[in-house]
Amino acid sequence: MNAVARLVTYVELDGAATDDRQLSVSARLEAELADGGSVVLLDDRGWGVSGGPGLRGRLSPEEIEQDARTVLGPDEPYGELTSERMAADHWNALAAILRGRGVAADGAGLAGLRHDVVLGADLRAWLDG
Repeated sequence: MNAVARLVTYVELDGAATDDRQLSVSARLEAELADGGSVVLLDDRGWGVSGGPGLRGRLSPEEIEQDARTVLGPDEPYGELTSERMAADHWNALAAILRGRGVAADGAGLAGLRHDVVLGADLRAWLDG
């Protein structure tokens, strides 16, 4: 059975109006497998940032990478749920997706993997202005 080598989030402009006052991106989380294949875990995420003129110059690739990791979970706790419970549920749900695709995975193991963020070409061009 194949194993997960790392997690990769791909962030790209989402096609919505993006200019020097606003940015809209989509994010896709994939598990990269030891054999070089990959499994999409989440592909319905994204966010937007609005600001006055010059937003492009105030956003750094590092901020976008941090936002990507936040947006892709785990979610913040609510009600009676603790941060630990929310994190465990998140990672276990992702592991279940992988097991459904024939990949050996458990939540705790996924949580400890390296998680890289890759900015798409259009997003990098937007940042470079």
